[in-house]
Amino acid sequence: MLIRSIEKFLRAYHVSATTFGRLTMQDPRFVYDLRNGREPRPDTEARVHAFIAGYKAARETARAA
Repeated sequence: MLIRSIEKFLRAYHVSATTFGRLTMQDPRFVYDLRNGREPRPDTEARVHAFIAGYKAARETARAA
């Protein structure tokens, strides 16, 4: 489920829900809406998963440098 992945990401990287929404969807309420039952479209889910993967890769690259 998408919201579980997002919640894990928010805790692991200390990112606020509003910041995450702005960075991924240009919607500061995105995470709050998901928490309240919003059903994302498949392309939205793919976009969020791509953002999370890219963020993690960038963090790992920064640590290695």
